[in-house]
Amino acid sequence: MISGPVHGSPPRSGLLALVTLLVAVCSGCSNDNGIIARLDVKAGEFDRRDTVVTFDTFGEIKPGAYLMIDKQGAETPVQILANGKGIFILRRLPAGESVQFELKAGSPGATRDRVTFEKAKGAVTFQIGTRSVLTYVAEKRHPPLPEIPPIYARGGYIHPVYTPSGVLVTDDYPPDHYHHHGIWSAWTNTQFEGRQPDFWNVRMRTGSVEPVGLDKLFDGVVAGGFRARHRYIDLTTGQPKPVLNEEWEVSIYNSLNDPPSKWIFDLVQRQECASSSELRLLQYRYGGVGFRGHRQWLGPENTFFLTSEGKDRSNGHGTRARWCEIAGPVDGRLAAVAVLGHPENEEFPEPMRINPIQPFFNFSPTAAGPSAIVPDKPRVTRYRFVVYDGRSDPAEIDRLWNDYAYPPAVQVTSG
Repeated sequence: MISGPVHGSPPRSGLLALVTLLVAVCSGCSNDNGIIARLDVKAGEFDRRDTVVTFDTFGEIKPGAYLMIDKQGAETPVQILANGKGIFILRRLPAGESVQFELKAGSPGATRDRVTFEKAKGAVTFQIGTRSVLTYVAEKRHPPLPEIPPIYARGGYIHPVYTPSGVLVTDDYPPDHYHHHGIWSAWTNTQFEGRQPDFWNVRMRTGSVEPVGLDKLFDGVVAGGFRARHRYIDLTTGQPKPVLNEEWEVSIYNSLNDPPSKWIFDLVQRQECASSSELRLLQYRYGGVGFRGHRQWLGPENTFFLTSEGKDRSNGHGTRARWCEIAGPVDGRLAAVAVLGHPENEEFPEPMRINPIQPFFNFSPTAAGPSAIVPDKPRVTRYRFVVYDGRSDPAEIDRLWNDYAYPPAVQVTSG
């Protein structure tokens, strides 16, 4: 039986249940003390430590960097995005307690590390300070070796991904599976208008996933990220036909610790029909968002898996879990990635594909049975990736999952 949150299941409402009460805040306006807004942050049922917190603002606060100050005078950087959302990192707050902040205009400091990005050769690389975090391959790339057939050309995926100390944890075009690409997405066993395109196993030449555009890039003192578009194409007829339009929203968060102990980034995947025809997802052991680990992790003894239910490589495949840790040595240095599923995902807690030999992991909702993506009803799936050196205590990953699944509540009032 799958367990719920470590300390129980708090009530939820709304898409992310991040905010309990929102009050309009004027753009740039403040009281005589320079206060733009006041925030009351409640920990809820869980202890919080270095927790990503987001909140909404009504009205128009100009995007940029701000400061929050608590009653003891401690400062917390805040980033307001173009869509009006605010983001900050909550340092520490015990379960059941709350903290009040005053939001003020002001720079968090020019010397503080920021999340930045650099575009080059059809890709975008994100850094925190001088440390690389990940690269999104925005344009379709030719295979890196001449012996790899051109059919394997791919874009619209994340690789490389690094730990804070610089250990590479993903692979691209691995020799045993050329169609594996760091963090990528595809469906395997499908039906579309009576045909059966396979978007995962591209050697079948029945389906493909193509990058379409990179619509948004942002950086900042607390977070950076991008929004990208992909398209699923049916190749089973003489004329390729669009099947799905896919959007990725990726947010990379600044740990604000020196040295950083982990990187955290979120992937929100939104898929909708590209025509009036549905895409049926038939039962299969893998499909969705995949993760391919470093090629030195290849082999049954070189990759370690641990799930939220205490399963490992020997007994975890096909079971359900809230999270899974994948770890292994790279040039003698142990590194790991924990993939956290969100409770609003379809089939949560989702079945998992844990490969017995390859360093491959996949939360695979199709393993639970058939479903469909139908017109005018987008399918939204959310995952959080935590990347770190060494391995983690399962209780710490539970804590991180609670932060993701049941974040602190924020009440915003005018200044």
